Amino acid sequence: MALDPLLIDVLACPEDKGSLLYFADEELLFNPRLGRTYPVRDGIPVMLIDEASAVDETEQARLAAKAEAGGAVVTGSAGETTA
Repeated sequence: MALDPLLIDVLACPEDKGSLLYFADEELLFNPRLGRTYPVRDGIPVMLIDEASAVDETEQARLAAKAEAGGAVVTGSAGETTA
């Protein structure tokens, strides 16, 4: 279940307050600055710092490449894609 576009427009990282990359097909929000992901469960983003997962460099590179190819939406930016 994809996130509502209005929600995407206002979502920010709870720790650094910056934008996130939303991967609808993986139900995942990614903060490339901190190297953390937040899950989306049943269409609801779980924005608790304690629920975030640190990702290794390989996973960060994979997500960054996918975002660069247009596979993610930037939050807090009126839903524009990364490509």
